[in-house]
Amino acid sequence: MKFTFTDKKVNLPNSVHAYAEKKVGKLDRYFREDTAASVTFSVEKDRNKVEITIRSGGTILRVSESTSDMFASIDSAVTMLERQIRKNKTRLEKRLRQGAFERTLDEESSFVPVTEEVEYEIVRTKTFPIKPMTREEAILQMNLLSHNFYAFKDEAADGAFAVVYRRNDGGYGLIEDEI
Repeated sequence: MKFTFTDKKVNLPNSVHAYAEKKVGKLDRYFREDTAASVTFSVEKDRNKVEITIRSGGTILRVSESTSDMFASIDSAVTMLERQIRKNKTRLEKRLRQGAFERTLDEESSFVPVTEEVEYEIVRTKTFPIKPMTREEAILQMNLLSHNFYAFKDEAADGAFAVVYRRNDGGYGLIEDEI
């Protein structure tokens, strides 16, 4: 697993990076060799925040955790990642390393609770024409409908599929197809 560390608004000693590499590295047994882990450290409102993003093939796992201690944030984020992997075990088995879910001695003493996987159920289907429009028109339409996202064909990208969405910070985001 290849690691990338980013410190935002904080200067951390190398021991924190080494600790994060050791903890996240334990998840290496789930992934193939081409896996990259990006760990971002920041301090916001006297809280130590850790964001871990793992890219393995076409699968992306992301978790963000914030506590009063950076080491506790790392531990909690790794636990959440492991919980995500275990929760979606059967769906991920084809994408992860062969034999990733075979029990080991270390795993038997793990404190991560084993949860049952729930079946994905589509409870409603909508169909509507996706019209070409500008990004500003899409944001306006999203706001008029009081939705959190809106799918449209982006005129700026020659009619490519795109989605605008409302971010938690009050701004707007755009998801566009990689051409």
